[in-house]
Amino acid sequence: MTRGQLELRHCSSCGFIHNASFEPDKLSYGESYNNSQNHSEYFHEYTKELSRSIVHDGELKSGTVIEVGCGKADFLKQIFELSDQLTGYGFDPSYEGPEEAYDGRLNFKREFYGPAFEYIQADVIVCRHVIEHIPDPVEMLVTIRNALVHSPKAKVYFETPCVEWILNNNVVWDFFYEHCSYFSKSSLTTAFKKAGFKVEAVRHVFNGQYLWLEAVLDHEAAGEHQDRDSMLAVTQRYTDYEPMLLARWEEQIASYMDDGVLAIWGAGAKGVTFVNLFDPHRQKISCVVDVNPSKQGGYLPGTGHPIVDVKELGNLKAANVILMNPNYKDEIVRLLKTNHIDTKVVELSI
Repeated sequence: MTRGQLELRHCSSCGFIHNASFEPDKLSYGESYNNSQNHSEYFHEYTKELSRSIVHDGELKSGTVIEVGCGKADFLKQIFELSDQLTGYGFDPSYEGPEEAYDGRLNFKREFYGPAFEYIQADVIVCRHVIEHIPDPVEMLVTIRNALVHSPKAKVYFETPCVEWILNNNVVWDFFYEHCSYFSKSSLTTAFKKAGFKVEAVRHVFNGQYLWLEAVLDHEAAGEHQDRDSMLAVTQRYTDYEPMLLARWEEQIASYMDDGVLAIWGAGAKGVTFVNLFDPHRQKISCVVDVNPSKQGGYLPGTGHPIVDVKELGNLKAANVILMNPNYKDEIVRLLKTNHIDTKVVELSI
């Protein structure tokens, strides 16, 4: 099992946080990479609203849309469902599926987007949850900027986790190896300005967990602009507080175990980080629940916790399931009730 180290460092000038021990060769984003969240009704509705904001609020009735890092193309297809006058491309080495969709209006390329594709005149560039995987985000943004040399009016949309939310809410399991770059509103703005973009808006979305940035090309020379950072106090508070938090959570996990069988909800990166921190030898948590059918029947890396369907909680007579993300609480409670499962949804106090 390949493992990596987390050594997070903070820039006191712009607020950028990165993993100084990150080694890209330890990761592989091929066709087997599966990070789709759209099996969740809550997340699916959230991304539908995002797609509407691009098409309707952005008055995108026709034109060419490019998604950089399209994954399984769930979001890109949501955009195309809103207009039959769009054309577009999805770029991602991990994409699996047909090479075209929507009668050839949407095409997929299993490669990285860059200047080699400058011939595509784009009206919209979308990139969601990719930049946090890149060790040199400014270089990535410059590459995209250079690919838009023939698309002077392109509108650019980026989404990435908000490190301020992670630190303010003490969500230690939101730090994981795949994410080597973490952004505050300030550092994300600075990165785009350095790369030659004019930032029009940055707002918090997904109940504050993500940042949503809207930008256009800056046709003046890219400056060395750097927003003042307010993150130093936040990072220092978290650093001082973390040892006490970890000890408290160990106690809470033990108390939940006293009630009976214990599970956690979510076999994504959060769940992997959580069990490797608190149950590396698989002695406390019986299983991990996930609504993604392609994950069910598998095991978490590093610990071997089995990934199961929600119905398995009933078979195990699980007393408690620990919630990894509060955004999904209502959906999880509803699923448990629908399946007549008497398992309590619990959270670790922060």
